[in-house]
Amino acid sequence: MSCNYAEGLTPYKNKGKVGMIEIFDAPNDLNEKISLLADWIKNSKYTVFHTGAGISTSAGIPDFRGPNGVWTLEKQGKKPEINLDFNDAMPTLTHMAIKTLVKKGYVKYVVSQNIDGLHLKSGLLREHMSEVHGNMFTMKCNKCNRSFTSQTAVKTVGQQNLNISCLGKTKKGSLCRGILHDTILDWEHRLPYNELQMAELHSNNADLCICLGTSLQIQPINLVPFKAKKNKGKVVICNLQKTMCDRKADLVIHTYVDDMMKSLMGILGVEIENYDEKLDPTKMTNPTDWTIYEIDLLNMQDIKKDETKSKKRKLQDQIL
Repeated sequence: MSCNYAEGLTPYKNKGKVGMIEIFDAPNDLNEKISLLADWIKNSKYTVFHTGAGISTSAGIPDFRGPNGVWTLEKQGKKPEINLDFNDAMPTLTHMAIKTLVKKGYVKYVVSQNIDGLHLKSGLLREHMSEVHGNMFTMKCNKCNRSFTSQTAVKTVGQQNLNISCLGKTKKGSLCRGILHDTILDWEHRLPYNELQMAELHSNNADLCICLGTSLQIQPINLVPFKAKKNKGKVVICNLQKTMCDRKADLVIHTYVDDMMKSLMGILGVEIENYDEKLDPTKMTNPTDWTIYEIDLLNMQDIKKDETKSKKRKLQDQIL
């Protein structure tokens, strides 16, 4: 699980603040905040979710900086007690709610810091997601640079050689035969370019960014949600601890993310879809292409340029 992933990383001292106390909003305040958030989502033209380890704790996967987080316990000389394997972990209510909101058109994109693969298992399509820190259920070829899903969690972290041949095909139709590597970043690794660019482009377009279960301590991804502010967009943070970005947020909610999402979906009148293994790439015999292609990035950049031109024309019309 996440502690095994952590053990595979190189030693690193600056893991941020850990062990901060959990905070819970009073029931009346909480209801008001969730109702306000529901209104913002209804009126939003471009909502982006940013997700962290806190959305997976109810699946049995510990977070990193909470009272019983991996880094918190490490600082105390302890290890979390875990009886769950990554392969057995299932999407939470929050994962399924997010997938449903994307499908229904309420949410345009998801930026995930999580490596547990639960967004993938939920059936969330690749076109709607960036995974900036990698995924235990994806592998990337060192030759053709394509990524593919895996039925089981990889055994390594740090973008290491998996000794598996790439079965992707070249333009001529022959097998690539490159070597697949895990996609999990180590501490000093740069964020994958296409993943980060898509995250930034979508967040730039957003008028509402919602951060769930993240302490927003890891740079540079903690800055990405606030790109929405350039377009006078709003930022919402739902986390059990205070974050270093709370003062910049338009709304801060302190409660369990599953409880918040359940209430939110009720107010929106949207039924949360159940997990369906037919939509889970880890249950499919053939690997799914999990690549963000250059053309995907270029198309998104073109959309951004067109929107910028449109805004400039509107401003000019107003001046005239």
